[in-house]
Amino acid sequence: MIQLTATPTSALIDEPVHIQATGLPPSQVVVFEASLEDEKGNLFHSRAYYRANEAGEVDLEHASSLGGDYVGVHPMGLFWSLKPEKILDRLIKRDVMNSPFKVQLKLYDSNLLIVELPTATPKASLTVDRWYVSPDVTRIQVREGRLRGALFLPPGEGPFPGVVDLFGGTGGLIEFRSSLLASRGFASLALAYFDYEDLPPTIEEVDLEYFEEAANFLLRQPKVLGPGVGVVSICKGAAIGLSMAIHLKQITAAVLINGPNFAVGGPQLYHDKIIQPLPPIPQLVSTNAFGCVEFYRVVGNPLDEANQPFLLPVEKAQGHLLFIVGEGDKNLNSKVYAKQAIEQLQRHGKNNWTLLSYPGAGHLIDPPYAPLCYASSLKQLPVYLIWGGDVALHAAAQEHSWKEIQMFLRKHLIPDVSSQL
Repeated sequence: MIQLTATPTSALIDEPVHIQATGLPPSQVVVFEASLEDEKGNLFHSRAYYRANEAGEVDLEHASSLGGDYVGVHPMGLFWSLKPEKILDRLIKRDVMNSPFKVQLKLYDSNLLIVELPTATPKASLTVDRWYVSPDVTRIQVREGRLRGALFLPPGEGPFPGVVDLFGGTGGLIEFRSSLLASRGFASLALAYFDYEDLPPTIEEVDLEYFEEAANFLLRQPKVLGPGVGVVSICKGAAIGLSMAIHLKQITAAVLINGPNFAVGGPQLYHDKIIQPLPPIPQLVSTNAFGCVEFYRVVGNPLDEANQPFLLPVEKAQGHLLFIVGEGDKNLNSKVYAKQAIEQLQRHGKNNWTLLSYPGAGHLIDPPYAPLCYASSLKQLPVYLIWGGDVALHAAAQEHSWKEIQMFLRKHLIPDVSSQL
């Protein structure tokens, strides 16, 4: 009897799943397919071809995919190679508390044509639930003063290390990383800063005092461990995260994923300081054959002397900085920006930094096993943006960096944690 198993069938999104097929004819080639429907009804799917061993079994922890959406031994390949049926859709979880992504796993004969698979009867099938939050995590809507967001607290009395979680040009309130951080023991504030509730629909300038209020809000929570908090940030959010580390004494650890070392899109304000953005050069924006846009070179050569006055004074950061770089990033020249920031730190005798640079990883480095989004749209722009990345290399970067992010935050937010490692 042919059986398809997945262990566990319900787990957090960053946990691996062990997939096996048994009861097959020896050496038979079969098709494994994964599919899910997101909250908007968009479909995502992946498939890979495997050959059963002499015992009639396929174990994805050891077996090598012969072809399909990936090749080689990749136990979680069916998950991270999911691609949208409607090209350029991004898979993103909005409601983290009430429902998981339900991934359908199916096993087919390999002699079926790809066009026949949707209507064919699978040899075996099952559903795997992929959650972004543990059942015992608490979500608290935040509407305090002008702050807007969602606070996620782990179970228990704590205190827990606190983190402000920032995304970039997408806007709105994005919660999936904060809910997952809380599931891993962090008190995490998913912070909106434009295009949400009564916040401005676009961000013309960045008021760093708003983010200081967020850090102070976290530190006032009884379950949050002081004396400082961390920030996890990406893209435009990472430009803000870097400025928070520079200007706010409350920030003792900053994770900066594919961000610039200068203000972008508008000035940053902090009390009486005005930090001007590095001006873009629109004619340097490039478009590929499909009409998708690369902003990779939009500020020209970041090493130009004329750009130097716009660079953030990273040497003033008192906390620790973790630069995470996707070397295949087509949205920002993040590898050069991180190198530039580190050289600036070194010139000032600072060693409060760590660099993780991943060949082939794109711009949108998310928690593990999320599929690569090579290009997608932003509501504020009438074009599709290229984020870049190689599917398998991007997946490896996400898996490795997620573990490193958690270790970095624990090391610098929990007193004497080094003695516990």
